[in-house]
Amino acid sequence: MDTRDAIQEARNRGIDLVEIAPKAQPPVCKMIDYGKFLYEQKKKAHDAKKKQVTVEVKEIKFRPGTDDHDYSYRMENARKWLNDGDKVRATIAFRGREMTHRELGGKILKKLTADLIDLADVEVYPKMEGYQMFTIFNPKKAKVADAKKAAPVEVVEKEEKPVKVAKPAAKKPAAKAKAEPKTDEDEIF
Repeated sequence: MDTRDAIQEARNRGIDLVEIAPKAQPPVCKMIDYGKFLYEQKKKAHDAKKKQVTVEVKEIKFRPGTDDHDYSYRMENARKWLNDGDKVRATIAFRGREMTHRELGGKILKKLTADLIDLADVEVYPKMEGYQMFTIFNPKKAKVADAKKAAPVEVVEKEEKPVKVAKPAAKKPAAKAKAEPKTDEDEIF
């Protein structure tokens, strides 16, 4: 329809002519109430913002001398955050002479990476930044979706197979000095 004819038709009906897709060839226009159009646009933007997923970066801090219990406690928190879909930044702070033992921090981050490999991918590999060594973990997409849909898991007990224990061989009299080769039956597992 010609632009002038469309404007005239909109005036006759008492509504507005609103350009919907200006980049289309030819441009697309609708005859609607402009106030209603603005309201719908605002509502769509609000709904899109509501559905938007915000990813937080949670941080766990270690020291080069962090003990096993403290490590496991912090690792479990990291696992929980990764299951919730948040990123995790693991930081190791060095003080004074601890800077000469950076390998201790590297060991902790390597162990953490191995413990979280089922839930996370490494976004930033361990690197030094001033007196801190850090790494950043991203939650795996499939694991986050599975964790939210997770159903109770049924535990199935397996039957134990009998273990075969070989009987020890009888001792030979000392008169025979021949050395006989050992067999599997001579060894006890």
